[in-house]
Amino acid sequence: MGLLPTVKTPPKEDVRDLTILLYGRPKIGKSSFASGADGAIFLATEPGLNHLDVYQTPVAKWAEFLAACAELAAGKHDFRTVVVDTIGNAYQFCQDHVCAANKWTHPADAGYGKGFAAVNNEFRRAIGKLAALPYGLIMIAHDKALTDEKTGAVRMVPALSAGAREAVVALADLVLYAETERVRDGEKTTTIRVLRTKPATEYEAGDRTGRLPDPLILPNTPDPSENWGTFVAAFRGVTESEAA
Repeated sequence: MGLLPTVKTPPKEDVRDLTILLYGRPKIGKSSFASGADGAIFLATEPGLNHLDVYQTPVAKWAEFLAACAELAAGKHDFRTVVVDTIGNAYQFCQDHVCAANKWTHPADAGYGKGFAAVNNEFRRAIGKLAALPYGLIMIAHDKALTDEKTGAVRMVPALSAGAREAVVALADLVLYAETERVRDGEKTTTIRVLRTKPATEYEAGDRTGRLPDPLILPNTPDPSENWGTFVAAFRGVTESEAA
């Protein structure tokens, strides 16, 4: 049998097959949103899930992260979506691990960029294997302001090192930026929560599927199932009347 394909690979039709990078400021509801995903399990690299009723595995070092990934890969469970909260901490654990293994205090100790290359390679290897599993993957990150040195323009991006950001953005089918927006209706002004789904000069976002509206307005409710349900309906192209 030849190695070349005889049929085309169909596009992803199910949100449970997507790799998502979700970022935004602290306490805007990123973890709550992800907790509504089908069969979600959190690889929790930091405290902050006490307000949510979720399955979680605390992760405090890279070896624990790899062990959790290996158990998920074995498939002897009912989980359907893996949530890494946060992916920035996971990268830091990876860096600490690689430095300890090589007796470096910092990747720069290796010289000529070799240390950072070693960290990035190990991180890409592990995250790539996790993304290739037959589960959805949501990677959560904080945001940070990135200032262009030439123009002074400010852009919001995931709060990740250059190596981590490059790796996770390359893997992600969706890069979603969660923020709030003030909307005026006559004399009344309200604050709504939105997901930015398309690229813009002010923030990093993207939707390889081309299915999501921009912005995607989330309901004014703390219920994770309603927030996730709004996202799923938008991905499937279902209107509010059809969903009702």
